[in-house]
Amino acid sequence: MNRPPPGQVRIIAGNLRGSKLPVPDLAGLRPSSDRVRETLFNWLQHEVSGRRVLDLFAGTGVLGFEAASRGAAEVWMLERDPRQAQSLVDSARRLKTDNVHVACSDAMRWLAQPPAGRFDLVFLDPPFSAGLWDAAALAVQPLLADRAWVYVEMAVTASFTAPAGWTLHREGKTREVRNQLFRTQS
Repeated sequence: MNRPPPGQVRIIAGNLRGSKLPVPDLAGLRPSSDRVRETLFNWLQHEVSGRRVLDLFAGTGVLGFEAASRGAAEVWMLERDPRQAQSLVDSARRLKTDNVHVACSDAMRWLAQPPAGRFDLVFLDPPFSAGLWDAAALAVQPLLADRAWVYVEMAVTASFTAPAGWTLHREGKTREVRNQLFRTQS
């Protein structure tokens, strides 16, 4: 898991298909692989278009931009590193994605005072070394729309306990990553 970042990742489908996003050499930055993203968005095939999306730990923004590319009505990306947040803003401008909003903020602080409205789809993919899966899941709970989808990506060896009311819908695994898609009850 100590491989260097690839330099760029590409959006794999939708109206931004083939567009590239920069991947700087930042500690803990680990973009979701093409294979993992393709599986995730196959699972969510009819659940992205017209939805409000939150990418809690955006990093490269590839999950959020992939959702925007597939018709999400609104995408919020949170990134605490100022240079990376500016890179996300620059990418949104370059790709002409007016529905993408970037906040330069620590995700856990931002969750305490989010914008109005609830989210239909949340990507919860913090840096593996931070171990924030359980805390972030609890903090995002009040912001979830009825029957929201929550995607959790973690190291294969990590543990995660979903909050009450989250039902595991799908699960996958690669050599390094375990990914789970949950549906909330309300």
